[in-house]
Amino acid sequence: MSRDLPPLNALRAFEATARLGSVAGAAEELHVTPGAVSRQIKLLEEALGARLFTRRGRGLAPPATGRRLGEAAAAAFEPLRKAWAELRTPATAPALVLGCPGSLLARWMIPRMERLSADLPELRLHLVASEATPDENLSGLGAALLIGNPPWPPGWEVHRLAPERIGPVLSPRHPSHHRLQGAPAEALRGEPLLHTASRPSAWPEWARRNGLDPEALQMGTGFDHLYYLLEAAAAGLGVAIAPEELVADDLRAGRLAAPWGFVETGGEWALCVPRGNTDPRIGALAGWLGEQLARSIDG
Repeated sequence: MSRDLPPLNALRAFEATARLGSVAGAAEELHVTPGAVSRQIKLLEEALGARLFTRRGRGLAPPATGRRLGEAAAAAFEPLRKAWAELRTPATAPALVLGCPGSLLARWMIPRMERLSADLPELRLHLVASEATPDENLSGLGAALLIGNPPWPPGWEVHRLAPERIGPVLSPRHPSHHRLQGAPAEALRGEPLLHTASRPSAWPEWARRNGLDPEALQMGTGFDHLYYLLEAAAAGLGVAIAPEELVADDLRAGRLAAPWGFVETGGEWALCVPRGNTDPRIGALAGWLGEQLARSIDG
């Protein structure tokens, strides 16, 4: 019985192209040029005697032959990727201790942990919630995921992930929901606004960036943590203010609305590590976090 296999380098280029839907994406993943990927696919097509992709608009679409080979290649490569990752990362490797504010942990990080495990199976995290700003040495932490304003402490190496954008949000259950939809920002001057002790400058920052006098705003119920603030807003108890990424899922689900959109504050989402840290997991985590933050907004 023949044990012939297709050209493996060509098959790898084809599998990446089929999975990512583009030659450019495959080239980036494989660290080669798009031309090299195209040549490998052509080599595979010549060996097979059939076309594996057809052009559809600006993208590529595999015909039946390409789909069948793509499914077989994915079924072969994915277990190999997972086994390789497990072999490269010993089971005894310590977990990376990641600190972040509790509200960020509950509303953004934990809902994405299953996806993180699938995308980076070799990365084990130990998550630590803390509202206090980490010290100069990030004591007890391998890294910290934060939203803050530069300059950052000089002892940190900072991976900038995304700009911070904040905006008012309210529930469709709020008594003034229909009146506030489509109203100018000035309409909030008569509303008791929910606020949080962990970010007292949020409402004044938003007001200034929308041409309002912060002194004209009326503060209502306050909360210690952003998590409780947003739960109160979702219950229809008032208008809250929050980073866009932390409420994006609620906006898509219709649990909250953002009638005035979001504005940049000059702050940023950042993954911070002690300067000189050479842990190779940090770069992979930073890249993954940046991608997830972008997806939070794009859906």
